[in-house]
Amino acid sequence: MAVVEGPVRLVYVSGQGGEDAAGCLPLDFPRQVARAMQNLRIALQAAGADVGDVAKLTVLVVDHSHDRLRTFGAALREMWGDRPTPACTLIPVPRLALDNMLFEIEATAVLPA
Repeated sequence: MAVVEGPVRLVYVSGQGGEDAAGCLPLDFPRQVARAMQNLRIALQAAGADVGDVAKLTVLVVDHSHDRLRTFGAALREMWGDRPTPACTLIPVPRLALDNMLFEIEATAVLPA
């Protein structure tokens, strides 16, 4: 659960996938997760936010499994470190927007108004 109080500025980061700056998408799940997390951080920083400002994550995973959940969980712990992780919903899906895309993450960050 995440509770937001007071006047705030909300930052919505739409789905970030595992593509690099040239649009190349690795085929393996761990590399897609790592790159998507980097892309999320870049998008947050562009809005003046960081991972500690994130209140809510939504994650979409193709062919969800316990192995994929462990991979994402490790990436989440690595990125958030000692900070509390945000509220998170993981949704298993049959397909994402791009061929071979296996992972997508979106975030809602809360900043002071």
